[in-house]
This record gives sequence, structure tokens and C-alpha cells, in this order.
Amino acid sequence: MLYCYIILTKGVYKKLETINKIKSAFECALPEQYNELIEQYSTDERKGVQNIIQCYQKKIQAYQKEQARLEKMLLFERECYNRGYDIVAGIDEVGRGPLAGPVVTAAVILPKDCKIEGVNDSKKLSPKKRQELYDIICEKAISYGIGVVSSERIDEINILQATYEAMRQSIRKLSVTPQMVLVDAVHIPDITMPQRGIVGGDGKSISIAAASIVAKVTRDAMMEEYAKLYPQYAFEKNKGYGSSEHIQAIKQHGICAIHRKTFIKNILSPKQDITKSDNRAKGTKGEVLAVREMEKMGYTILERNFRRASGEIDIIAQKQNMIVFTEVKLRQTDKNGQPCEAVTPEKQKHIVQTAQYYIAENDVANFDIRFDVAEVLEQDAKFYFKYTENAFWL
Repeated sequence: MLYCYIILTKGVYKKLETINKIKSAFECALPEQYNELIEQYSTDERKGVQNIIQCYQKKIQAYQKEQARLEKMLLFERECYNRGYDIVAGIDEVGRGPLAGPVVTAAVILPKDCKIEGVNDSKKLSPKKRQELYDIICEKAISYGIGVVSSERIDEINILQATYEAMRQSIRKLSVTPQMVLVDAVHIPDITMPQRGIVGGDGKSISIAAASIVAKVTRDAMMEEYAKLYPQYAFEKNKGYGSSEHIQAIKQHGICAIHRKTFIKNILSPKQDITKSDNRAKGTKGEVLAVREMEKMGYTILERNFRRASGEIDIIAQKQNMIVFTEVKLRQTDKNGQPCEAVTPEKQKHIVQTAQYYIAENDVANFDIRFDVAEVLEQDAKFYFKYTENAFWL
């Protein structure tokens, strides 16, 4: 152990711990131990020690302030506990306002009287802090569930009903049935358990605040993945919200498959046909996903969207001595049969004729030829890939 010595009187020495040793003691202590350490070292007049003490006195004040805030955020939960509801779920949503992407909700059940320092309305936290708290919440929670409703569904039933649907999803995904639900601002239709809507609940209830963090981190991660599919919209930055950069990209490129058509009617110019733009966006989305999966399967992509007067081929690829002409189909349901069935005889005829143009124009006469269908199924904002070889023949 390292010590320093200070002369008192008549050559008497007092043994003192080094400042680094004292600093380490404070750093290793729990907040409730700070006062004891401050008292222990309060008579040490060295400037370095006094600086450490002042620093930790401020930390004590901050800790006490945070504990008082958390106590206040537990008031609604404790009202539930006093009424006999020990299993309380907080619910919040993220993504009601964006022009693109799903609405995401989370339901979180925390242990009774649980305090997690820093938990607050997700909008008041930095991305780094949200991620740190997300990990702690998921670890400490008795259960949490996430609901996701797509942009297509939002257009179909409106954003409010889509939010309710996502909230009901998140409740169903809990492994424990809550006895009481605390929800930010709204009243959720068609749930059986008691509920209480709290205006500004993500800043007043620790359970709702925890749900807001889980929902926000989840949705942000989804939008960052969508950004890889549609880099022109900078979803990794704007998360689908109507930033000036995002609006300009819509005007320049039209919409993509995750845009909410009912939200952007006033953004597209009269010359931009929303139906054609939406269909083109969905086709591009399926092709991007198909290319990614085909490359994982060992295919080399030679061309995309090969067009001639006879028609278009979505993907032309090579694998060993085989040239493959692939038609891509994006679906929102798996109830319409095999992917090859979606390619009608008339469509097959046009694909074959277009393939003959490619064969004539490129040095592939000695390669074997195959016609495949790639099906991309989108359900609950997740993607599934199915690939059918020899879907039809030349």
C-alpha cells in the first residue's frame, strides 16, 4: 500500500494515503457510502483530497435529486399497488408522426418499486443514454412486449387505430398478464384489464417512461435497417420524420415502400402518380432484398432490371456454369400459393423473349439457362425469403 508522510511537530510523522488511493476508494463506493468517506477524509487538508470531497458532495446532491425524481415517478405505480394491482404494465408508442416507417409500441412490467436511474421520457435522452437504459430495462423487467404496425396498415386504418392495434400487440406479447395498464395519454379499446391514461405519462410514470425507451430504441434500429434499403431518404438520420432533407428526397425520388401514402399527399407534385410510385417502390424493395439473399446463396449478380421491348427481367445472375433469370415477387401474405404460380404463362413468355435478347447480346451461349422466382414475404415489418428454382422452362 502506498503512503505519503507529513511532518507534524518535533520530527513526528503522520502516515497518509496517496490522493490516487483516496480517489479510488470513492470511485469504488456506492452512492450511499459517499457521506461516510467524506467524513473520513474531511480533515485531510491537501487540495487534491478537498477537490475529491467537493466533487462527491455534488454527486450526493445529484443522487438525492434523482432519487426524489424517481420517487415522484413511482406515484402512479404505488397507487396501483395500494389498490391490490401488483403487476403493472406501462405502455407507450413511438412513430405516430413520421412520413415513413411503422408505428412501434412497447409494454413493460417492472418489478414492484423498481427504480432505474436515468429513466425518463425517451425524447429527453440522448441516443447513447437510451441504448444504455434499454439494456438495463430489458434485463430488469419482469416482462416486456413490442408491437409493430406497418405503414401499409396505417394507410388502411389510420394512425390512431394502428397505434391501438400495436398497443394490443405489445400487451399480448407479455409473458405475464398485467393486472393494471398505465398508458401515455390514450385509452386503449378492446382490452380486458383495467387501464389508466396519463397525459404526459412518459415523464410522470416510470413504467411508461421505460416503455417509451424500449419502443424508441426498437423503432430507431428498424429505421436504420430501412436506410440500408433506401439510402436516398437518410432514414438513419430522420427516422422517417418530415425533415427538409427527407421531403426534398421524396420530391426528387418519389416514395418508397415504407412511406405512408396518406401522410404525403401534399408533398408529391401533381405530376407524380402516387400509385405508380408506390408500385415501383415495392418492386425495388423486393429486388434489393432478393439480391442480398441470392448473393448469400453464392450467386453473382450480372444485371438488374434488364429491359427490352419484349419486357423486363428483374435479376440476371450466374452460379458456376448456369445463367439464371429471376423474377421477384413481393407479398404481404403467404396465402396466394407458390411464388412460381404468380408468374402467369403470359408473363413467362415475355421473360423468355427478353432472356433471348440477353443471350444474343452476351457471350453466354455455352452456359446452361434457368428461370427462377424469388419471393419476398413481408409480415409484421419482418422479411422472409423463398427461392424457387426452375419455376418454368424455356
